[in-house]
Parts: sequence; structure tokens; C-alpha cells
Amino acid sequence: MLLDTCALLWLAQGGGKLSAEVCKQINDEAVVYVSAISGFEIGIKHHKGKLFLPAGPADWFKVIVDHHDLHILPLNLEICIRSTQLPAIHSDPCDRFIIATAEIHKLKVITTDPLFAKYGVSVIC
Repeated sequence: MLLDTCALLWLAQGGGKLSAEVCKQINDEAVVYVSAISGFEIGIKHHKGKLFLPAGPADWFKVIVDHHDLHILPLNLEICIRSTQLPAIHSDPCDRFIIATAEIHKLKVITTDPLFAKYGVSVIC
């Protein structure tokens, strides 16, 4: 399973908008992934003052990844190109990278964004 950036932020807050069932699924999953693009998205939001973090983005991200035993999936050429080939349903480039990552790695995505499902990726919300 792959966490959308919002799901990562909620997980870091102890669950946030994630249901108890989704939190249980995350805890029960052998491997939970987060895309490297989430680090970019969090860094941008923090820099613009739209996201408060108790530490700098790099330190915060490392602590959360370590604490929740998450695995970071890097962006590679295949993901970058696939994100440009997706239908023009979602305009957020970060979400398009996450969708392409989910497609290529055949992962379910934890998100509350209704547009993800329109790409045919499995969504857990």
C-alpha cells in the first residue's frame, strides 16, 4: 500500500482523518510505502507557511518514516514519464506522481481524494 501525502500527514498526527479500520490496515500491512514526491510536497507546503511541522521537513520526514517503518519509493524515469501520460483528470502534479507510482508498483493508495479512483488504481479511504 502507498500513502498519499495527506494520509502520511494524518498518520503522523496519530490518525487524523484516517478511519480506525484504515489505521488497522496500515499497521497490519507488511510493507507500507510513501513516494519521495511527498517529501517535496511537504517541504513546499511548510516553506509557504501552509503546514506547521515541529522540525524542518527533512528531519520531520525521517522521524515519521522511521517511526512508522515506512519505505520510500523514489521517483524514476518510468514514474516521471507515466505521470505525464495519465489522463488529464487530476491537475496536481504531485498526485499524478503518486498515481503513476501506484500503477507501476501495483499498490493500493490510501487517500481521501476521489480523483485517484478515476485512474483505476485501487483506493483505500
